Amino acid sequence: MHIFFRPVIAGLFLSAWALHSGAAPTLSGFSHDEALAYSQAVIGTTPTGIKLQTEDGSALALADYRGKPLVISLIFTSCHHICPSTTQHLAEVVEKARAVLGEDSFNVLTVGFDTANDTPERMAQFRRETGVADSHWQFAAGSAPDMQSLVEQLGFIYAPSSRGFDHLIQASVLDAEGAVYRQVYGITFPTPTLVEPLKQLVFGEPREQSTLDYLQNRIRLFCTVYDPATDSYHIDVSVFIGTFVGIVVSIVFGSVLVREWRRSLKAGR
Repeated sequence: MHIFFRPVIAGLFLSAWALHSGAAPTLSGFSHDEALAYSQAVIGTTPTGIKLQTEDGSALALADYRGKPLVISLIFTSCHHICPSTTQHLAEVVEKARAVLGEDSFNVLTVGFDTANDTPERMAQFRRETGVADSHWQFAAGSAPDMQSLVEQLGFIYAPSSRGFDHLIQASVLDAEGAVYRQVYGITFPTPTLVEPLKQLVFGEPREQSTLDYLQNRIRLFCTVYDPATDSYHIDVSVFIGTFVGIVVSIVFGSVLVREWRRSLKAGR
């Protein structure tokens, strides 16, 4: 699909050069609202047929990630500020998510969309430069046809420019079946923007599990709460206890009302 561009508001699109110079990016084909609609339109669809290469040159398919949620971030390695900053912020939020969701509860994949330069070796170098040591996070490259297919299926938009690339700053959250579940935008973003959809997928998605595991996950879904004071998540059992107490009180109160109603009926007779 051929993509045309129109000027886009700079919170959704940024170029590495534009951020340094303060100049507005010059994209054509999509307005801000159109770009957002294009990106959001892929939610619920499942990217298929994508073949990539990991940092060591091993073959990788998106289908290999089925079974757990997956976060995909697209960057280009010759970017010296925006993409590294985006990746480092993503790493900070991912670390916070793993602390409450589990170390291996989801995977992360960073893909270089500049196929002329983003080789497996360059992706490995980019990992080192950004300091990502997460063992459940891979960096990958791909061929031009595979990359074109990937960006279209993820609703990602980019355009070559004299400054490198102007592009949508986006991380896509895929569910365990590989469908796009949520889009997260920006160089930096509030921690819950990424953690909440991951929490819903990790603890709330129906899957084969024992009754005990199901109950534990439901409790963790409701009791895993965000603390804005520390910008982190923690398990707060008081939420569950409060809910449980509320249910018990409601049942007792309801029983009293029913008993009194029956008593009044008998007295009336």
